[in-house]
Amino acid sequence: MRFKDVFSIIGPVMVGPSSSHTAGAARIGRSARHLYGKQPEKAVVVFYGSFAATYQGHGTDRAIVGGLLDYDTDDPRIPMALDYAKQSGLEVSFEEGRGVVRHPNTAKLILSDRNGGNEVTMTGISIGGGNIEIIEINGFNIKMTGIYPTLVIQHYDSPGVLAYVTQALSLEGTNIAHMSVDRKNRSGNAMTVVEIDGEIKKGILARISQMDALISLGIIDLSQETQTEEQK
Repeated sequence: MRFKDVFSIIGPVMVGPSSSHTAGAARIGRSARHLYGKQPEKAVVVFYGSFAATYQGHGTDRAIVGGLLDYDTDDPRIPMALDYAKQSGLEVSFEEGRGVVRHPNTAKLILSDRNGGNEVTMTGISIGGGNIEIIEINGFNIKMTGIYPTLVIQHYDSPGVLAYVTQALSLEGTNIAHMSVDRKNRSGNAMTVVEIDGEIKKGILARISQMDALISLGIIDLSQETQTEEQK
């Protein structure tokens, strides 16, 4: 069996009790926070399968909210994340989802402002050892791991978009680790998710921001450090 990195073997440094139900959940929440671009005012978290059955006892609710507050997996504030969310103005509700899902540790997050506007959705699964897969963003079926800095590009389904994106990365000397693409329909809205080796350079963002077919551009980078209370 081959592993991509040491993290895949030994798992994360984390607040317990479970790498799947706490560390993985925190990384799903943090991925959604990064995509939203700031702390949302409202979050609806829908748990499925094993997550739905055990989220309170295993601390999955606190872990995923800790991620929404941009806490990393080892942040000592995670056990009190629900209290910190209230203090920071983040309104959170939890639901137990129904129906068949591809993995028992599945969570869907719906983030918005106080009135339900500026909505972003994300579905993630915790696959073990703190590792995750994001499998849906805003209704698009995609795949990303959170291991690499990631560009989330929503755009019109137009010829040349992928060539434009790959050229923008090439001109900045950046290698693609993984790319995932989905579209609503032909010539409709589409999404390209690109995991890259190395940092997301300002030049990359500047080039992609100039693309005619662009609708929105988001960044997910879980390698960024979280500020502690002492650093604020």
